[in-house]
Amino acid sequence: MDLDTRHLRMICAIAETGSVTRAAARMGLSQPAITNQLHRVESLVGGSLFVRSRSGVEPTPLGRQVIARARIVLSEMDALFGDMRAPADPTGILRLGCVHLACVASIVNRVGEALPGREISLRIEPSATLLAEGLTHGHLDAALLGVIEGFDVTLTAPVVSRTLVPRYPIFIAMSAAHRLAGREEIDLADLREEAWISPPGADDGSLAALRASCRTAGFEPRVLYDAPSGAARPLVADGHGVRLVDPTWPPAQGTVVRPLAGEPQVARLVMAWRRDRLSTEGAADLYRGLATAFADHVDGNPAFSRWWHTHPEVHPLP
Repeated sequence: MDLDTRHLRMICAIAETGSVTRAAARMGLSQPAITNQLHRVESLVGGSLFVRSRSGVEPTPLGRQVIARARIVLSEMDALFGDMRAPADPTGILRLGCVHLACVASIVNRVGEALPGREISLRIEPSATLLAEGLTHGHLDAALLGVIEGFDVTLTAPVVSRTLVPRYPIFIAMSAAHRLAGREEIDLADLREEAWISPPGADDGSLAALRASCRTAGFEPRVLYDAPSGAARPLVADGHGVRLVDPTWPPAQGTVVRPLAGEPQVARLVMAWRRDRLSTEGAADLYRGLATAFADHVDGNPAFSRWWHTHPEVHPLP
């Protein structure tokens, strides 16, 4: 058997979802089919690519090497076919969208550095679905989307995408006076009695994912509050509720941000852009700018910084 792009996409899908089952669903295959393909690929490369973990599967050292090279090959393939239709970069304003992440503070500067001569406008939106619609209707040229594991955001031509961060855990924010605030990580089951603030981007699947994770932990979450990300901070600080958050956010005054044991909530970051607005070279420059902006804030939360530096397989490609 020779490796082809199907096998490379399968390997990357397993790494990005952290699960053979979820990778099978993403690719429209049965679990036995994708398991058999994985075993054949492992036989060809001479070793196991993944091992089981508490949260699903994780790449082995060999797996990390294969995944990194697979992403490079797939990126070059996408660029090859993109070059057939990509126009020259237009001049003027680059209309950029982004979900509500800590790195929005750096995006304008870093993307501006990566695309000199382009003025950057930025729309910050908690919903990746609304950003995708903005791309489809031509209101945006490009966007950085956060996608909850197990859910997808529909992108239609001429919109294309490239994964920036294939997998990262969602953390929990709570009052610094909370009875569990002193723990290094929080077991979701210990939050069964808490009031919850609805996660941002509920129409993207984040609320459904929260309910599913809590049910797996043995309870139904009491979602009492619905507030934009910034407006929710006083509720958290005063102990009225807990909330799922992007792990790069530094804790707001009066709050702590902790990882959840077993990583029951996982997301990925995807860069999407319109091929009729941004050339392949421009898209590559935008990718580098967004990757640098994200990296600027990795150390904003020490708990996430530790996780990030022990998971090099999820780092953006150079």
